Amino acid sequence: MPLTSQHLHAALRTVQDPDLHKDLVTLNMVKDVAIDGDAVSVTIELTTPACPMKDKIRSDIEQAIRAKADEVGEPLSTINVEFTADVRKPNQKLQDRDSPLPNVKHVIAVGAGKGGVGKSTISVNLAVGLAKHGAKVGILDGDIYGPSLPTMLGLDDLPPVAKENTLMPFPVHGVKAITLGKLVDPEKALVWRGPMAHGAFKQLATQTDWGDLDYLIVDLPPGTGDVPLTLAQLLPLSGAVVVCTPQKVAQDDARRAVRMFQQLGINVLGVVENMSYFVGDDGKQYDIFGRGGAEQMAANMNLPYLGAIPIHMQLRDNSDRGTPLENWDVEQLGNELDSLCQNLASQISIATMSGQFVQPTLSVS
Repeated sequence: MPLTSQHLHAALRTVQDPDLHKDLVTLNMVKDVAIDGDAVSVTIELTTPACPMKDKIRSDIEQAIRAKADEVGEPLSTINVEFTADVRKPNQKLQDRDSPLPNVKHVIAVGAGKGGVGKSTISVNLAVGLAKHGAKVGILDGDIYGPSLPTMLGLDDLPPVAKENTLMPFPVHGVKAITLGKLVDPEKALVWRGPMAHGAFKQLATQTDWGDLDYLIVDLPPGTGDVPLTLAQLLPLSGAVVVCTPQKVAQDDARRAVRMFQQLGINVLGVVENMSYFVGDDGKQYDIFGRGGAEQMAANMNLPYLGAIPIHMQLRDNSDRGTPLENWDVEQLGNELDSLCQNLASQISIATMSGQFVQPTLSVS
């Protein structure tokens, strides 16, 4: 069997970047492979020309390719590994390319360093709130393993619709929504490795008919894993929102999420303090988790603070019933959500006017 480029890419999937702990193909570091008789050439793009692990990466590549060549019965005489470097961060590299979603003005990621802080709650209410203020908004459920949007948006009775190879988003509560939770059995556990999650997320993002949008809110899974990396390599983001509860243990993980976005070249638009306080029946406010911790973290990291959302029985009830618009029927809760949406929109405007990114445009000839 002759050695092919597919064999080479399969071999390179077994070679990990020693610092990032992901394989070279997933990291999009493989820029070219060529086969000429019994000689192979590979071009690898590093994040820095002075990479201290360059020799190890070269050795691992040569070992993996020789092993694959022996496996298919095509021993090699020469393996030439050439290194190039692009010092821009993953999302910065996308800014000068055509966007896969040219009709979407701003893509906003909502992330957190840990689960259970209400990231999906904030995502849903940001999307619905921005739409309530007159924007055209979509929301993408990027939490592949634990999608929450079917419940929080009340999608249970709506069948998924596709036209040819394009998914049609669900028009609910003034927004367009898509979630993997409506495309698989709700009782099925998705036991997927990274490449499968990568493919599913890419399909949801780029094969959905979003139409014209001012904002696309992407609800990320907790942590700093494959989906945020995929997003950073797929879509030019206007920025990210980090959700945190007030206590220190949540702040520690939120800091990691901030550093992840910064490492990927994604502008952090601000921090939201969720579950900030609780208002009892007596009207007294109780700081159950130590109110103000996320605000202090934002100040220490020189990040905008977007606002605080309280623990509220109605917020929980509306999330369970899939009726997010009813959150605005509660005056205090509605005011906090309006403030959050307005502050986020302001930060996007500031970033736009300061030239931190350029809105994608569609050229018609």
